Amino acid sequence: MLFNSLEFAIFIPIVFFLYWFVFQKNIKHQNIFLVLSSYVFYGWWDVRFLSLIFLSTVSDFIIGKKIGEATSKKEKRNWLYLSLGVNLGVLGFFKYFNFFSKSFSEAITFIGQTPSDPLFLDIILPVGISFYTFQTLSYSLDVYKEKIKPTRDFVSFMAYVSFFPQLVAGPIERANHLLPQFQKRRSFSYDKSTDGMRQVLWGLFKKVVIADNCAEYANLMFSNYQDFSASALWLGVIFFAFQIYGDFSGYSDIAIGLSRLFGFELMQNFATPYFSRDIAEFWRRWHISLSSWFRDYLYIPLGGSRGGTSQKIRNIFIIFIVSGFWHGASWNFIVWGALNALFFLPLLITNKNRNHLDIVAQGKVIPSVKEVYQIASTFLLTLIAWVFFRAETLPQAIDYLIGMFSIDWSFFLSLDQFDVASIPYKRLLTILMFFLIMEWVNREKRHTLEKFGVKWPRIIRFGFYYGLLVFIFLFSGEEQPFIYFQF
Repeated sequence: MLFNSLEFAIFIPIVFFLYWFVFQKNIKHQNIFLVLSSYVFYGWWDVRFLSLIFLSTVSDFIIGKKIGEATSKKEKRNWLYLSLGVNLGVLGFFKYFNFFSKSFSEAITFIGQTPSDPLFLDIILPVGISFYTFQTLSYSLDVYKEKIKPTRDFVSFMAYVSFFPQLVAGPIERANHLLPQFQKRRSFSYDKSTDGMRQVLWGLFKKVVIADNCAEYANLMFSNYQDFSASALWLGVIFFAFQIYGDFSGYSDIAIGLSRLFGFELMQNFATPYFSRDIAEFWRRWHISLSSWFRDYLYIPLGGSRGGTSQKIRNIFIIFIVSGFWHGASWNFIVWGALNALFFLPLLITNKNRNHLDIVAQGKVIPSVKEVYQIASTFLLTLIAWVFFRAETLPQAIDYLIGMFSIDWSFFLSLDQFDVASIPYKRLLTILMFFLIMEWVNREKRHTLEKFGVKWPRIIRFGFYYGLLVFIFLFSGEEQPFIYFQF
């Protein structure tokens, strides 16, 4: 069930009404209702997927209790290994079996052995499996590290794992933040709900106006990159950069906003990453829940930034390559991760990776010339990396990059071919300028419309909101699936 679908438009008011007006007097009944609603939401794609999420929930609930009851470190560690085996085993089978089978066959051929046909299984990748697997796994890891105590409330734990707003594409929540919210009474807050609706509204704008329209041009250029000039290919990857940002951060905005309607607070997942001044700041602001997950459960246990230079470099490459592999079972994702590690290395070696912990041009209307240069150069590096993320194969990514740096810069000649989408590219560029201005002006807030226009007269403020809603209906692009559903 998609957030921007008719089914969800019917689903959400029914769930909201029953949650607050029928089950509000009993926390357990509310949680049971949320679990059932979440299973309906997730099972809408394929009811068979429910068995996997239920398996992950039951196994980590039991293992969490066993870790808490263990009397020795070895016993705790064995139970943790079981959790890792179950979660990563399921994820590995559904997401990576065919990749490893193909890679093994190619390796056998490369070393001169008799080639064999790789074994391919007709496997459907369950929606959001990478997200809820990491969420349940973090619970077992935190119980093992004694950061939290194992819960004995199975219903609350089921609700934590399956909470429908963030189930299929995050944010990846930690148990110590979200789980306690299911274990205490929630009361309806008008202020939180209206703020949540503003965030949902801006998330929808990001998705259906920014992401879906940019997708039409990005898809056109990546599918026919041989036919376009260098300038057009640069514009193609710029469109993809805004597509993936609008798509994923738009989903996060909708998820966080919807959660507030039900009395829950989720962590911020994006913080205007394209205004970052270096690649380290970008990764602190992009997909924050995943970046912090890898930092806490992989990078720091490996030694983090401690130790010698070689160890630091090793750790950075591990975390970025694993992050790339998390995104997809393909060599281009691995290269995308390694490329980001290369971009990160100069900052790490010179101890400048934590130079920009504040917000760019904080308290100012416009950035300095130096900040403009830093933002532009960081965005340029990000664009180069995005080519590997978007391309279907590694050879296609390399060919696309070669085309970007070719000498054919016949800009308008090739751009005239673009007006085949819902919005002409010049109008889309104007919309992107409006989008960037809105994001820049509100970059110090948790989300773009937080308290936006609160000092305006009520009629003007609501006129803006309804105007934005009309704009969404008028300029929606052709419906595109959420990119991160494939991960």
